[in-house]
Amino acid sequence: MSDFAEFRARGREALLSGRAVHDSPMVEGSDRWGAAAVLRPEGTAVTRMTELAATAPAPGHWVHGGRSLHLTLRSLESYRARIPADDRLRRAYGEALSEAVQGLVPARVYLAGVSPHQGGVLVGAHPVDDTLGTLSKRYAHALESRGVRDLDHGRVRDRWYVSLVHFATPLTNGAEIVEWCDAHAAADFGPVDLETAEIVQFVHTGPGIRVDSLELARLTG
Repeated sequence: MSDFAEFRARGREALLSGRAVHDSPMVEGSDRWGAAAVLRPEGTAVTRMTELAATAPAPGHWVHGGRSLHLTLRSLESYRARIPADDRLRRAYGEALSEAVQGLVPARVYLAGVSPHQGGVLVGAHPVDDTLGTLSKRYAHALESRGVRDLDHGRVRDRWYVSLVHFATPLTNGAEIVEWCDAHAAADFGPVDLETAEIVQFVHTGPGIRVDSLELARLTG
């Protein structure tokens, strides 16, 4: 697990020095917000993160909550507005995910700590066991065996998180965002079991992002 303290310090410095970046509504073929493999937490932790995110001083930005809260396992492709059920790549993503979860129990992570970063605000997801790492490696292998090249290009994720806010316009209150994150730096949402991995599509709703499930695979052990 990478050092979140160092990550947090870099995020604070970026916002305080005016180096924030922001997302734009998706357009066909863009590298951001294409189909992805994710795991979505459930339970009281989601309710608490949703309630906290709603208090962020982030008017005009994409504030996430409920079913839009997720951990990204793998970024799969450039953005497509339409991914039909019989799409060849969609089928490959789903089949690879079903293969990768075989025999794995739900992944347990501890959700704690609010951190600013260059493009928004997140909560740290700290693995309690090896399941996430194992699933990530298995999924990469299952995709490769099907001749599918994802946008992560083999990169192994060593930091897991749930995004609360994505900046959607140029940031004008970086110091205020940092102050709010500092006030919640020790936020503790507790452990959650991630029982389902999904292939999802992100949809811009105007004020935010909706996460639609395309394929799913359950971690049942």
